[in-house]
Parts: sequence; structure tokens; C-alpha cells
Amino acid sequence: MKVSFLKPIIMMFLAVAPQFLCGQETASTETYPFNDPSLSIDERVEDLVNRLTLEEKAGQMMHNSPAVERLGIPEYNWWNEALHGIGRSGVATVFPQAIGMGATFDEDLILEVASKISDEARATHNTAVEHGYRRQYSGLTFWTPNINIFRDPRWGRGQETYGEDPYLTGLLGTAFVKGLQGDDPKYLKTAAAAKHYAVHSGPEKLRHEFNAEASMKDMWETYLPAFQALVEADVETIMCAYNATNGEPCCANKYLLQDVLRDKWNFQGHIVSDCWALVDFYEGHNVVETPEEAAALGIKSGVNLNCGSVYPSLVEAVNQGLVTEAEIDEQLSVLMRTKFKLGLFDPPKNNPYSQLSAANLDTEEHRALAREVAQKSIVMLKNDNALPLKNDLSKYFITGPNATSIEVLLGNYHGINPNLVTILEGLAGAIEPQSQMQYRQGTLLDRPNANPQDWASPNAENSDATIAVLGISGVLEGEEGESIASETFGDRLDYNLPQNQIDYLRKLSEAAGDNPLIAVITGGSPMNLQEVHELADAVLLVWYPGEEGGNAVADVIFGKVSPSGRLPITFPKSLDDLPPYEDYSMEGRTYKYMDAEPMYPFGYGLSYTNFDYSDVRLSEKRIRKGKSLNATITVKNSGNTRSEEVVQLYVSDLEASVRAPKYQLFGVKRVALEPGASEEIQFKITPEMMELVNDEGERVLESGNFKIYLGGSSPGNRSTELGIAKLKEATFTLR
Repeated sequence: MKVSFLKPIIMMFLAVAPQFLCGQETASTETYPFNDPSLSIDERVEDLVNRLTLEEKAGQMMHNSPAVERLGIPEYNWWNEALHGIGRSGVATVFPQAIGMGATFDEDLILEVASKISDEARATHNTAVEHGYRRQYSGLTFWTPNINIFRDPRWGRGQETYGEDPYLTGLLGTAFVKGLQGDDPKYLKTAAAAKHYAVHSGPEKLRHEFNAEASMKDMWETYLPAFQALVEADVETIMCAYNATNGEPCCANKYLLQDVLRDKWNFQGHIVSDCWALVDFYEGHNVVETPEEAAALGIKSGVNLNCGSVYPSLVEAVNQGLVTEAEIDEQLSVLMRTKFKLGLFDPPKNNPYSQLSAANLDTEEHRALAREVAQKSIVMLKNDNALPLKNDLSKYFITGPNATSIEVLLGNYHGINPNLVTILEGLAGAIEPQSQMQYRQGTLLDRPNANPQDWASPNAENSDATIAVLGISGVLEGEEGESIASETFGDRLDYNLPQNQIDYLRKLSEAAGDNPLIAVITGGSPMNLQEVHELADAVLLVWYPGEEGGNAVADVIFGKVSPSGRLPITFPKSLDDLPPYEDYSMEGRTYKYMDAEPMYPFGYGLSYTNFDYSDVRLSEKRIRKGKSLNATITVKNSGNTRSEEVVQLYVSDLEASVRAPKYQLFGVKRVALEPGASEEIQFKITPEMMELVNDEGERVLESGNFKIYLGGSSPGNRSTELGIAKLKEATFTLR
């Protein structure tokens, strides 16, 4: 056989071999203009879309988009999660649940967390593709963060949010998006998604048919500001919610998707439906009758990507005249821009993020950061001189249903890790060798023990300290189908801790006598802790603290660090103090509008030291509309322990013409102070902080008097009763 005859075969093999080596199993060897990085994204998108058949276009708009082998386009699955670490994809760093990150009140820390998560996301993707895997949860488009407002403690998915406050949610959500998407001038590191747009926070059981009714005032004062903040931060994706808002399904809501998102905010990214939300068009909301009609409605509403099963029906929808191929092209073009921005059609050598590899997964640096976040998320709710404990006492007794639980470390939408540190393990690793530690579970999570004999609680009597790890877990609260022990589809319609836990804590309290009893509470939402507060000498709320949770809890209990977390959500004394769960009016809800005295107020959290504040100094006492002023205060650590204080600024409109919040958070600064040290803190009060949202949803500036509050919690007598120094106040006049 002549060599000249083999040459074409050899050349063909060399042309396709790199694609096989890179995991790009595709039949095409031809190069098209859409593969040319020197062209503009618009030119490349147009070329790509024009080459696709109608059937291929429909497939590319599905979350599990198939390969187009004739064009050399590999399959791609858009569905990935990264709520507090890349989720469901294998070994990764598990950071504290989102509500715990909310409790840090620390945007710089959350930016760092998201940057590490996106390192691991790119590493996971690169490693998977290298080995030929293009499955779900190995892509670069992440449906995170959840910036819904945690308006009611009954919502099981509230743990996924940053709490009840739009300002804090926007602040931390923006930081998270920036960390996920990176700062390269050409390429997105990953694509983040703001969800669930909009007015979405339960009930879980009804979400596929529920209509959330919200006034224009509540929309623009509470439900939309965080989404606007993330759009302004260039978030790449918006996920529309299952429910309807004001009579229209969110994924077919002209006001939300077109009037606000595209026209008013000029959102340039793509819109993805929540998973199988388009099926709800005909099975839940009943606004159409067939999948073809649902597909057409999705396209006409501007939904670029369908997570679910509906968009394959686009082909028949075109045949029936329900939608045109040109309309499909318009929405597909928006979606394809994201893939080009991620560099999915470019040579890896062009992309700075292609160098990230398995060596960037679950590193010691990432683990140390997870521990720091967990430390800063822990909220000390009570301390009757019980904490910190010495780590060389004679005997410690550790007990409770959550002491050895991995479940309480994780929350939902989590990754996995080979070294999850339970609370028992963290405590055991922190004590001196001469000390003794004993453990018994003592009671079940959510029901009385089948065996009536109690061999556990008497240990509290002969122990120098008892630590009871109580609370709830993801089996009791979470998403519709995940909380397998919940009879209410993940929502918590019973505000109380399981009664058996309270009964057991009472036994421990009686046995402990004068020895300290510390209650460590896990969970992702407010709960009735009144009896826990009465029975325990100290109470720590640790949320779902991630892979290093046990070590972080030990760090706080034994005084390695001072607790500095703050509550991102109000803990009411009773659900009777709130409006009905299905009522989306903000009247009577959150720290802004709740009239009843809370058990624990928003922004509250104790420390191992005391902080003193000087009087507030304002740069102006009278200002004209459109002008800003500065508020300055000095905070001093007057105790004996190095600690971090979370300085909070609240603004109150004293003469509003319509119903207005009692006060609103508009500034947060974390400051670390050694004993005796002080620092001057300055906040800028902008015209936006003085605006009133009227009944039409318009932001207006009204003349009158304003009051500002500065301190370590939200204003109110309850904060002072619980041990927070009274906030400093000052007033100014807007002319």
C-alpha cells in the first residue's frame, strides 16, 4: 500500500483526535464562523443559530441540551447548583448554609467564599470534560443565589436565603454573584442565577398553583430590590418562579419579565424557568391546555431556557402556528450568548479558567475559609456567664440528637466531603488529654424514645459542663420533596422544637444543677426557643455550619474565637404574632413592620466582650433633596477579649405620608477590635436611603425629619433587654 494513499486518512485522524482527547465526542471536523474567537459574540451567535434546524433549536433551549454532532457542538447540561459550595457533583468544600452566610453580615467574606466555589466549579467542569463526562451538575451555569425574602419562618426553603432584609440580601447576593462570575474582561468564570423571580417564599405544597398577591408598595419596597441589585451587578441569569404573582404565572408574567426585567432594568442575560414550571402552565395554573401552548407562551414571555420537558414541543407549536421560528431564534440567541461568554466554543488555551484542575478542589485553604465562615455565622443568643468553657475541665457530657449528625452540617443543595466534622468530633478534638468526655444521644430528633429508660440525662449531674446539641435538620425543613420526615412538605407549620427535645433538656437542667448547661441549636429558620432560653445557661445558634461546623462550634465554646454572628431574620415568640402564611402583605412581618415584641430581634447577637459607642456625629443636620450626608461613630472594645463587632446603620422616616417601615437597615461594617481598642466608623447616607416607596410602588423623596440608629443590633427595647447596648441616635432634616 502506498504512503500517499494513507496520508488523507492520517490527516483526518489528526484533525479529530484532539476533540476526542478533550472529551468532545463529536463527528464534525469542519470549522465554522461561530468557532472563531476573533469575531464578535453577536456575529458568532447569529452564525450558530442560522445553522440549526428547528428541532435542534428546541433541543438547545432545554436544560439537558443534546449534542449537535454535525456542527461539532457537544452536549451541555445547564443545571448546576452552588448554594454554599458546588452541590450534587461530588467532593467539594461544603460551606455553611446560605442563612448562615447571611448571619455573618460580611460581604467581603461572602465574595471570598463565592470565588473559592467558582474555582472548584471550573475545576470540576474541566476535570469532567477531560474524562468525557458532560452530565448534569458538571457544567458552568449555576442556579444560585436564592435571593427571595425570608418573609415568614414557616417557609422550609428560607434556609437557602440570606434572611428577611432586602438590603442585606442585595449586599450579600451581589458579592456572591461577583465571586461566581469572576472579573476577567472577556470570559465569565461561571454564570450565576438570581432566583426565584419573584415574590416566592411558600407555601411549598402549593407552589405549582399558588398566586402570591403583593401590592406595588410591597413589590418595590421588599420583593424586588435584591433582584434589581443583582441585575445591576450583571448577574447572567434570572430564574422565574413556579408560583403566579398578581394573577400571572411568574414564567409568563409580562410585568415581571418584560416591563421590569427587560425594559426598566435592561437585563441582558437569559431567563430560565424553574424546573418543570412550564408544565405548571397547564397542570397547575391552567392558563393553557397543552404542552405546545405552554411552549409558545414560554417563548413569547421571554423564557430562554426550559428546565423541564416542554420546549421539545416547540416544533409542533410552530406547525400549529402558535409561535414562529423567528421568535424562537430571538430567545435562543440570548441564551447562546451565555455559552460564548463562558468560552464553551473557544480553545481552552484562550481561557484563563481552563487551568483550574482537581488540585483546586477541597483544598486546605478552602477548608480554613469554611471554618472561618462557620465561626462568624454562629449567633450567641444567651450567655449567663457559662461561656467560654475551659478546655481542660475534668468531665464534659455531650448529648442530643444532633451531636453526631452529618445531616445538620449540610442543609440542602449541598456537596459532599470525605471529612465532615460533626459537633461531637469538633468538641472532642478541642479538649486536653487529661479531660474526660462522654457522649449519649439521649433523645430522638422528633419523637419520644421508644425505650422509656433514661441512662443519659443523669450524666449532667457529675459533669463539669453539659453540651446539648438540639434543633432541627433538613429532614424536617426544606424543599417540597426533600424533607422526608416532614408531614407538611418541608414547611414548618409547627413553630416549636419537637417536644421530646424540650422534655429532655428539662431533665438535663434538673440534673446539671449549678453546672453549666449549654444548648447548641441547629437549623435554618426561626423556631420557638423560649423554653430553651429559660433552661440553658447559654444558647448558641449554629445553623447548618458546613464541613468544618464541629470545629467552629468548638472554637466558640472554648473561646478560641468570640461569637460574632447576627440574626438575619426575626425570631417571633409565636406564629400567632404573624399574619397567615399565605398572606404576602408585609404588614406585621419582619423587623420593619412587626408590632409584637420578638423573642430575638433582627441583627441581634452577643459577644464575649462589650462594645461601647460614642455619640453619633452628622456632617449635616439639614440637607437638600438629592444630597448625601455622613454619620460617624466610634466603637470601642471595652472588654477583655478580642472580638468582631457588626456595626449596623438603620434609617427611619419620621414623617412619611404613607405606611413606612419603622426603620430600615442601610449600612453594615464588621470591625475586629483588640481589648481596649477603638475605631471610627463612617457611613454615607445617600438620597436612596431617604426615599419612600409610595402605594403605587414609586420611590419618592419627601421633606421631613429622619432618625438614624447606630449600634450592634436593630433598634428596640428587646435588644437592650437581651444585653445589647442601646443604639445611638441622631436626627436630620431633609428640605
